Amino acid sequence: MTTRRIRGAAAVLAAAGAVAACSAPGDGGADGGAAAESVVIGVSSEPDTLSPLLGYGKDGNSKIFDGLLARNADLSLEPALAKALPAVTDGGRTYTYTLREGVTFSDGEPLTADDVVFTYRTVLDDRTNNPARSELDAIKEVSAVGDDKVVFTLDHPYAAFAARTVLPVVPEHIAGKQDPNTGAFNTEPVGTGPYVLTGWSKGEKLTFKANPDYWGGAPKVKKLTMAIIADDDVRATRLRSGDLDGAILPPRLAATFQGDEDKVTYRATTYDVRAVTLPTGNPVTGDTAIRRALDLAVDREAMVEGILDGAGRPAYGPLPVDDPWFAKDVERSQDLAEAGRILDRAGWRAGQDGVRAKDGRRARFTLYYPSGDKVRQDHALAYASDAKKAGIDVEVESATWEVIEPRMKQDAVLAGFGSTGDPDFGLYTLLHSSLAGDGFNNMARYDNPAVDEALDTGRRSQDAEAREAAYDDLQRELAKDPGYTFLTHIDHLYVLTDRWKDLTTQTEPHEHGFAGGPWWNAEDWQPRT
Repeated sequence: MTTRRIRGAAAVLAAAGAVAACSAPGDGGADGGAAAESVVIGVSSEPDTLSPLLGYGKDGNSKIFDGLLARNADLSLEPALAKALPAVTDGGRTYTYTLREGVTFSDGEPLTADDVVFTYRTVLDDRTNNPARSELDAIKEVSAVGDDKVVFTLDHPYAAFAARTVLPVVPEHIAGKQDPNTGAFNTEPVGTGPYVLTGWSKGEKLTFKANPDYWGGAPKVKKLTMAIIADDDVRATRLRSGDLDGAILPPRLAATFQGDEDKVTYRATTYDVRAVTLPTGNPVTGDTAIRRALDLAVDREAMVEGILDGAGRPAYGPLPVDDPWFAKDVERSQDLAEAGRILDRAGWRAGQDGVRAKDGRRARFTLYYPSGDKVRQDHALAYASDAKKAGIDVEVESATWEVIEPRMKQDAVLAGFGSTGDPDFGLYTLLHSSLAGDGFNNMARYDNPAVDEALDTGRRSQDAEAREAAYDDLQRELAKDPGYTFLTHIDHLYVLTDRWKDLTTQTEPHEHGFAGGPWWNAEDWQPRT
């Protein structure tokens, strides 16, 4: 969507931080070249690590590193450290990349194929604590051919593999001399990217300077500061006072800047879905009738309008309705009558207080949301209100993730998911039974053989029609046997001082703010003259 004060997404691309202060934006006021050279952005969270070996930047857009490939504004792949897209042979089992010439790390050492091999082999090593290792499990071997060629050999065809090679590449001559889990590289990274880390005050801010030798050209923004400000209201206040140049904000706060002629609001469409996990190990949420009834009881449209101020879309599954892989016939409206009939047929009878029960067990469960997240709180309360109309009692509680995580096996959670690039990326880790209870993967411990089969087909098939059919089947099966109640896909809103021209956003994953928003390509920004 595009207006004078709202400039929207072109079409495509984490834990809590603390409230803290940082330097005021700009060096010379709100206009002119000097002011445009320094940018201070307010974000809600910071990374746990800055090492790609442990998962940092795995979806691209790292300011410090580059991958073999990158995603442009419409999410299509383009060469980065590779000089061209890969040559794919052997029926989709071999991918060969030729490296761009003349690329150096920020310490001046040249990039070679050995650095790429080291990066991938270290990520795949079981001793490396990378939570996203399963995303690369199709790799059988990665090898260097001379200094400028890298060959990936896969165990099986993996249709989405090229998009996995946005993974940032690290220097073997530094990271190879350290323990990848505990080494200094986690907080003192060296990469080939457009910016160099100059400081990290945990819970407060990260500062970057432009890399003058960046292979893509020296950025016009010479200093970039990410201020870690967990509280939405504090971010808005500091943006309004001029302490920040830009910030990610929830819809209700972004709307307060609409009359400010010096600010522009950017709206990014996303794969970022809010959903309620329904653990199969809980005797209430594990009952398919309860899950189906909850799916029909929720008023998704009301949540979009009332909670998100229209900045989002109803979610009927993990894929947004405007995604090309979305199965159009799974859209469904609130239907309390049908929800009641499903529960009646399954033996869940309403008591005098309206709460249903079966075999002496009341239809009651606890729903947690992370403390301080107002958007999730509002979703949780609306969900409980809708569930009550169907005779299901949902007790809403807030807690820290440290409290929530050990309870995910039995209690529901108002969770966030979503990944860009290919349906395999977001769906496999969310739904495949092999990942049930694997950290934050498959939090509901969902186990459906038909869904597993569709996921495996979608991952391994090279045929576009076969993949489309598999993901259509998956979405229909998920509607019949929901392991989650999908509620809304949330648009991400960013408010920025109007000092740069032609800024865009990408369609974003669940993770956002730090590497997303209009600063996804800050190295390409051009100041207004």
